[in-house]
Amino acid sequence: MTEKLIFMTKTEISKSHNMHDILIKILWRFIIYIIIYRNLVLTPNSIYDKIVLNEKEVKMLEITNLSKKYKNSNFYSVKDLSLTVKDGEVFGFLGKNGAGKSTTIKCITGILPFEEGQIKVCGYDMQKDSINAKLNLGYVPDNHAVYENLTGKEYVNYMGNIYRVPKEEIQERMETLAKKFSMSHALDNQIRSYSHGMHQKICIMAALIHNPKVWILDEPLVGLDPQSTVEIREYMKEHKRKGNCVFFSSHNIDMVEKLCDRVAIINRGQLMEIVDVKKFMKESSVSLEDYFLDMTKDQRVKTILYKDKKTLRKEKHIEKKNIIKRAQSIKKIQQKDKKEEKIKIRSEKKEAKDIKTIKKNAEKRQTKKGE
Repeated sequence: MTEKLIFMTKTEISKSHNMHDILIKILWRFIIYIIIYRNLVLTPNSIYDKIVLNEKEVKMLEITNLSKKYKNSNFYSVKDLSLTVKDGEVFGFLGKNGAGKSTTIKCITGILPFEEGQIKVCGYDMQKDSINAKLNLGYVPDNHAVYENLTGKEYVNYMGNIYRVPKEEIQERMETLAKKFSMSHALDNQIRSYSHGMHQKICIMAALIHNPKVWILDEPLVGLDPQSTVEIREYMKEHKRKGNCVFFSSHNIDMVEKLCDRVAIINRGQLMEIVDVKKFMKESSVSLEDYFLDMTKDQRVKTILYKDKKTLRKEKHIEKKNIIKRAQSIKKIQQKDKKEEKIKIRSEKKEAKDIKTIKKNAEKRQTKKGE
């Protein structure tokens, strides 16, 4: 009887172990399903909210040693560009035509591949994890390319679906954005009937429908009337106040002064300087426009940056050798000069002695004659 009881307890124990294993497997499956659900269904904004975004952990936009060369070109359009954009910041990107602004922006948004460097959007690497990086981006291009046969409402809905925004949220956000940009009356019209300013506004609405953390604009205020300019400028400030960041290129330096916290000046693909606008306005005796014009003069550009690394190393090595040779030749000249000086001093002393002896001899002769 005791043996039977013992046997029963053993089977019960084994059964309980099996049940425990099964429960663990079920729990793990449940966790995996939750993770898949979150990645597929949740909006990018709610995904982003789970990440702790502070300066120490994740930066909004981080570009490290970016280099881009177009096919059949001997020169880099962008070379060794590094900058960081923080949350709650409007960041301006200034440069002449052909300086590399649009190329940089297209690399940031993943439109163009790049040879060297790294771009991170909200901590996501654009090359390794492009989908999550793009989900945190809102991009307004300079050409305002849209599907012109669609109505404004259809186009914004379409963009919202691409960014996995729930239908209710799309409708709600579309209404608020349409009011902000005075577009409520035009949403049911085909985009082909829109003016230049309305094209720009519908592009902005589509870029903001998923409430991106990083809002990128390429020449956003070109050809806009004053009212539209003010509307877009005010929303940039509002986007910044929400803890997001705005990165935009422009030729309008007056607007950049009023709107931006920091400005990067680029010339021929080379980052010339990053300017803290408030600090610059307080401390500088010149205007930002004059400073920009001075920084983008052709003679200031270092052509070394457009060469390959091997040639750079060779040139540096040759330069070092030349410096050593110059130093050695200078030393030799100095030593020669010192020797010549010593010989000169000796000859002068000898001459002085000779003159003294001649004088003494002359004096002795005179004394003898006098006697």
